Amino acid sequence: MLKIVMDSAGEIPEEWRTEYDVHVIPVNIHFENKMYQQGVDLSNDDFYRLADKTGVIPKTSQPTPQQFVEFYKRIAQASDTILSLHVTSKLSGTFNSAVLAAKELKNKINIIPYDSGSGSAAMGFMCKEARQLDKAGATIQAILARLDTIRKNVNVVLTLDTLEYARRSGRVKALPAALAALVKIKPVIILKDGALDMREKVRTRQRAINRVLDIIHQQVDDRLVNVAVVHSQSLDAAKQLMQKVNERFHVNEMILSELSIGIAANLGPGTIGIIAYAVV
Repeated sequence: MLKIVMDSAGEIPEEWRTEYDVHVIPVNIHFENKMYQQGVDLSNDDFYRLADKTGVIPKTSQPTPQQFVEFYKRIAQASDTILSLHVTSKLSGTFNSAVLAAKELKNKINIIPYDSGSGSAAMGFMCKEARQLDKAGATIQAILARLDTIRKNVNVVLTLDTLEYARRSGRVKALPAALAALVKIKPVIILKDGALDMREKVRTRQRAINRVLDIIHQQVDDRLVNVAVVHSQSLDAAKQLMQKVNERFHVNEMILSELSIGIAANLGPGTIGIIAYAVV
């Protein structure tokens, strides 16, 4: 039996998680001297309440190899294969932890760690398609080939409302410290070769959101696409963005997703963006 795992730096709708039997291993969140696990003892709302209350921007860390070992042993038997999809290895050590755990268990469980090259809702779409192929009788090689295609074609474009989280995390390339003082600047961030890179600097939030739409459209044109509109504490703006996506793109399927703590902790509240890839 194929077991599908993703880490919580990705997002998947709850109904997909249930229907497609996806197991989620939590990312570790560090607040001052305490460690929490996303979705276990710290919800997104709890995260923002703590951040507002303490004034401290939390840090994240990948699950340790031992946490992976325990997780894998809990969900699988010797006859199972585990496909373990993870946030891009250029932004996190999660994939490497999975690789180390797979090596430790190599004589007990067949584990295939997979670097998604992205994160957020892109991983949810990957898990869904992997399970659909599995149910259709596809081989693991065919499933991996499809994931490779998604990884190659997925487009991730975001705009930040605050620069402080990204500056402190160091996760966004080309974001100089001096820029963080320019509160009116709204950077447009793209995922390129598995890393976040500042594409443009825009002066207003609405212009930045429009540029997100423009950049995505340049990449997908009029092809049929799967889309996720993602946000961090910007539900109303995200719903408005979904309407614009429907008006402008040839949408096969679209979901609305709140950014996971593992991502939001590095980009900050007010982040909004689009993840899209061509269906064929």
